[in-house]
Amino acid sequence: MPALRFWLCVAAILISGVAHAGGGPFGIDHRVHYADSGIWKRTNQDVLIYGTITTVVGGALVFGDNDQLGDTFWRSVDAMVITSVGAEAMKYTFQRERPSQTDNPDRFFSGSHAESFPSGEVAAISAAVTPFIVTYGRDHPAVYALALLPAYDAVARVKTHGHWQSDVLVGAALGTGVGLWAAHRDSPLIVSWLPGGFRIGFIHRFK
Repeated sequence: MPALRFWLCVAAILISGVAHAGGGPFGIDHRVHYADSGIWKRTNQDVLIYGTITTVVGGALVFGDNDQLGDTFWRSVDAMVITSVGAEAMKYTFQRERPSQTDNPDRFFSGSHAESFPSGEVAAISAAVTPFIVTYGRDHPAVYALALLPAYDAVARVKTHGHWQSDVLVGAALGTGVGLWAAHRDSPLIVSWLPGGFRIGFIHRFK
């Protein structure tokens, strides 16, 4: 199953090499050695999240909802928007301090300055790729490689002390769950709320 492959990828990268107990809700959270260079550099993470948003929204507008590809882009839009709202609500509720703010992974309900739980970026990228994995993964197994994008971001966010391990795992679970919901709906949600022109897409409108 696409979701299982995704989880195996994320969990293996995040938890491999962790032999000691930690804190947090799953007992795995600990502050790792800080790394903000090479592939883990924060600017690379920014490129990934903003590139994902641009690709998904741009693809939805270009292709519309007239074919399978456009339909999948719109499902990714649904998943990203709903996931982002959910992640922000959870951040506001749990108010967990980031590893950059404390070395104690159990500091929840610390005030509005604390926004670690869950990782909104990992959640959004997970939500974006899941509809594509569901739609195309069976016929085109290479599409499963998209799961490496949220997996990379999860590791990078932990290494740059933006999030604890449980933050990124819960973010991935949230995004994947909403992505699966969006992928299996009868039709994309947000495009149904917009004027009919958005269904056509720029590529079909100017043919």
